[in-house]
Amino acid sequence: MSTSPAQMSEARRYAQLRAHLSYLKLNDAFEALPRVLDQARGENLSMTAALERLLEIEVEATEARRLAARERFACLPEPWTLSDFDFSAQPGVDEKLIRDLATLRFLDDASNALFVGPPGVGKTMLSVALGRAAVDAGHRVYFTTAAELAAKCHKAALEGRWKSCMNFFAGPRLLIVDELGYLPLPEDGASALFQVINQRYLKSSTILSTNVGIADWASAFGDATVAAAMLDRLLHRATVVGIDGPSYRLRHHQSHAETLRQGVNARVS
Repeated sequence: MSTSPAQMSEARRYAQLRAHLSYLKLNDAFEALPRVLDQARGENLSMTAALERLLEIEVEATEARRLAARERFACLPEPWTLSDFDFSAQPGVDEKLIRDLATLRFLDDASNALFVGPPGVGKTMLSVALGRAAVDAGHRVYFTTAAELAAKCHKAALEGRWKSCMNFFAGPRLLIVDELGYLPLPEDGASALFQVINQRYLKSSTILSTNVGIADWASAFGDATVAAAMLDRLLHRATVVGIDGPSYRLRHHQSHAETLRQGVNARVS
């Protein structure tokens, strides 16, 4: 069976196109090419429309990979979003204020957010939800507890990696430091946290959650000078969210227990 020059030309063009896509590492477009060409023929698509469809597949795949990479880097402890938070269960939270933070406008001028309140009121959940929103919006986010941050800084100092450690914590557009005050920081912990905050001052945003009232930082962290300097930088541009309400976590557990109890009673009756 003979092949015309025109057919040979189309075959060569197809092979060359696949080779170009492979060389440029446009792997998803490479895999989708036969399907898109079939669609173009079946739907009578123009060359422009077919090319747009092919590149859209590659762009969507690239965005999905980048999102997955940002998620891995962020180390968020839970997949919480703001829609998971029940504002009616926690009247101590200013919903309007949280919704405003969720626009992420505070990232534009390197402002901070401080969640202050007793354990269980939803500080971590709200911090993580804002972090998730920032990840989805394309920002680099990193979550850590205050104790973990202090331990990493201490280890870096012992190993001669202090500068690289500071550069790491200075890098994310949003740094979330959780549970400040829950565990006593080591002797150099408050100083390390201050230096991280100082590195980020007026450059990037920090969300910090703590059970220690601002007025008590000096006594809680054992160094009035460091505490004052840290607060000075954190509060210069900051939204302070004080939460003084019932335990959000305890109410959730109680509600779950009540649902189970009713289910058991219904089966018994």
